[in-house]
Amino acid sequence: MIEPSRQQAKRYYRPELDVLRFLAFLAVFAFHRMDYVPTDPVKDLWVYRVCTVGAFGVPVFFLLSAFLITELLLREEAETGQIHVRAFYVRRILRIWPLYFAVFFGLALLNRFVPGVGTDNPLAWLAFTFFSGNWYITFKGWIAGSVDPLWSISVEEQFYLLVPVLAAWGGRKALAVTSYGCLAGAYIAVFLYGLHRSPGDHGEWTNSFVHFQFFAAGTLIALVLRGRLITWSAPVRLLGMATGIACWFGAMLGFQVQSWEPQPTAGGSVAGWLLILLGTCLMFLSMLGMSEHHVPKALAYLGRISYGLYLFHSFVFFLVFEQAKSLLNRVAASLGMREMGRNAFGTIVVLVLSVVVAHLSYRYFESFFLKLKRRFTLVQARD
Repeated sequence: MIEPSRQQAKRYYRPELDVLRFLAFLAVFAFHRMDYVPTDPVKDLWVYRVCTVGAFGVPVFFLLSAFLITELLLREEAETGQIHVRAFYVRRILRIWPLYFAVFFGLALLNRFVPGVGTDNPLAWLAFTFFSGNWYITFKGWIAGSVDPLWSISVEEQFYLLVPVLAAWGGRKALAVTSYGCLAGAYIAVFLYGLHRSPGDHGEWTNSFVHFQFFAAGTLIALVLRGRLITWSAPVRLLGMATGIACWFGAMLGFQVQSWEPQPTAGGSVAGWLLILLGTCLMFLSMLGMSEHHVPKALAYLGRISYGLYLFHSFVFFLVFEQAKSLLNRVAASLGMREMGRNAFGTIVVLVLSVVVAHLSYRYFESFFLKLKRRFTLVQARD
């Protein structure tokens, strides 16, 4: 089932996890498509269901991030004899903050000329500046399609505020205890949401405590594997991936757990979130340890730029389906496309443009900070 990683201690890079990261982005991309492309839950039932379940790509990002950061911290300790907390925070700042703040405040500035693309609310500016944007949305509601995906960055930064300190202070035991505590806290929160159902979106999806379960799971997987890789055969990996997806659909169809307006019972809420957690873990384990020879380099690169893809894609959707709507209609009409063809064509345009923008961002903006980040990196990862 598992074998020791053959990667050197000073380097840990798994390209298959970049592929998983891109697949998670595609799931989120499909979900956000519904913000701009009307999707009838009756006439387009399965398109609606596939797009709805796509929101669960976010937990994949969370679990993946926690696994990799835990693995790198533990390798750093094994290599150097300690965990360098300050270096961790510097690395985190250089990787996340520049593009995050450029996008958020860039959209806020653009909002003065294109209303609806960002926010002019100073309270929202304050919340997102101090990485509590998810709590702002939880209590105040969604802001704008282009801005809303940034809530998940706040959740990540909150979780990582203490992780390196815990790892340096208490090692594996402290990380394990904290992870189990996060799992317990997540399901207490999930249960309480189920007990106090209310009409509309009541903030469960953006609640940090609910999502800490995925960070906890990623951390625990790293602790259990201890650097070893999964050695499942290709058929078993495919089965694991399919079962993981089935778990997501089971949560949505069987227990009504979804990312907005979830109204399950308390028991159904717990069961549904457990299925989402199980499905996310299965997808991750089904990818980890895949031979590099079976990993398409193009998909690995798309996973490498997935941070930019995630931050930019909703803005590109806004530009194509809102700001350039008349142009899109004219082009579609000239090609003889009806509404379905027009929407499919527009979606492809959004995906291609998102890739182009993310590539340019990675090469000409993010790479500068990634080079600085390497100065504080003791165990080299992808970037």
